[in-house]
Amino acid sequence: MQSSWRALFYFNLYRVCTGFFLLTVAWKLEVTQLGSIEASLFIHATLGYLILGSASMLLINLRFPGFNWQLFIQVLSDIVFFSIMIFASSGLQSGLGALLLITLAGAGMIGRGRMSLLFACLATLGLFLQEMYTAATLTPHIPQYSQVGLLCIAYFAVSWLAHYLAKCTRTNEQLIKERDTNLAQMAQINQLVIQDLQEGVLVVDAQGIIRQRNSYADKLLKLNSTSVSGDSLKLSECAPEIAHRINHWQEGNSSNSDLLRLEHSNTLVRTRFLPIQSDLRSGVVIFLEDMERLQEQFQQIKLMALGRLTANIAHEIRNPLSAIHHAAELLEEEMVQDPTTNRLVNIIQDNTQRLSRIVQDILQLNRHHVTKQSEINLHDFIQTFLEDFCLIESIDSNRFNITVSTQAFIHFNRDHLNQVLWNLCRNAWRHCCKQPGSIRIELASVSGSTIQLNLIDDGSGVDPQHLKQIFEPFYTTATNGTGLGLYIAREMCETNLASLECIESPSGGYFRITARGGNVCH
Repeated sequence: MQSSWRALFYFNLYRVCTGFFLLTVAWKLEVTQLGSIEASLFIHATLGYLILGSASMLLINLRFPGFNWQLFIQVLSDIVFFSIMIFASSGLQSGLGALLLITLAGAGMIGRGRMSLLFACLATLGLFLQEMYTAATLTPHIPQYSQVGLLCIAYFAVSWLAHYLAKCTRTNEQLIKERDTNLAQMAQINQLVIQDLQEGVLVVDAQGIIRQRNSYADKLLKLNSTSVSGDSLKLSECAPEIAHRINHWQEGNSSNSDLLRLEHSNTLVRTRFLPIQSDLRSGVVIFLEDMERLQEQFQQIKLMALGRLTANIAHEIRNPLSAIHHAAELLEEEMVQDPTTNRLVNIIQDNTQRLSRIVQDILQLNRHHVTKQSEINLHDFIQTFLEDFCLIESIDSNRFNITVSTQAFIHFNRDHLNQVLWNLCRNAWRHCCKQPGSIRIELASVSGSTIQLNLIDDGSGVDPQHLKQIFEPFYTTATNGTGLGLYIAREMCETNLASLECIESPSGGYFRITARGGNVCH
């Protein structure tokens, strides 16, 4: 609607300029036929036309009355005042009737075809009335009805043409608006798709300016998506190594799929270039695949396959391993007098027991995928757990110090929590000083629906060089360990939507369980 008001303003400005021109010509030039019959009437009509045009300027700025009313008033005033001017200038031979053609055409285009035929009818009526009045009042005047008829036909032709052009304009505008909406939706969908990709995407134009990028590309190139404008960021400034590779690719000197080490993040990526058009220099879409992330995914797939394989192998080993252990026990009963034989039998039994524990741990890895969690009172559970643990492991209970609120609870599977604490306490007992209070189990914090439980021992702590490896399967520093205790504990925590991590501290480090829980049991 704002564009229609602007068009009406320029249309009225044309009217004012036309009135000023007619007044100037009639006032200064006597050779024209303007006002040749009634000069004073022509001057007064022109002045009235100018005054009304100036007033219309003010009404347009005030937006009062409405658009259609203002357009109707302006066209009607043109018809009335031009009819008077034509009468005062000896009829159609003055040429003023042609000015109404411009008025009708402009009104039809500005009004989008509305009332265009009505304006043509009013102009025709005004022209015929003027000619009839001129013939009745001026005795020597010869009526020119044929010229009036031809001019009126031109009025209707121009009005119909303006109506048709306005209709086409409306159709084109609607089509453009729909296409703009579709393009905006497509751009939004493309942006959502690009943002969801697990690889960096850069859209670079022919001038080397980045027009579009996703958050993963910001991460790889160390860009701040909120402070750096994509319309002014050049690829050669933020990633010169990629820009250099694109130049070689456009010249046909390199492949579009090669490994590249990014300088900003020291990340190894695989680059892939796709031209936007057939011309390689018109623009390019750059895909950056994070090779470290891909290697992690491949490693996870390998571990899953290896887990299934080892579980099957462990199941097959279990039965013959039990037979070997049973046979060793029988040999021990029969050869009690031979110390060498007894020592060999003990070695067999110790190693079969160790292999049995490894098999048992491996089988447990495939049994905790589906878990049933419950709300557990943490204080009571730990008290019961320590009684069983100290009894089975033959440890004095005063070696443990518990600082857990009686109101604290945790969402966890009971068997899994028992296994996690068993593995952590066994690991702590192996490395602590074995003094009263050497192992502390304390409630670190409770925040909202999250609870943190720390298990701390007074040992020397974890070597910083081994900190990243302690949760890897089959990694152990103990001569008789399996290397699966901490790995299984972390896997069970993740199954229960919890986490297990080793926290570094000046005293040597400790383990922390973060899980869902709270302060009040329901």
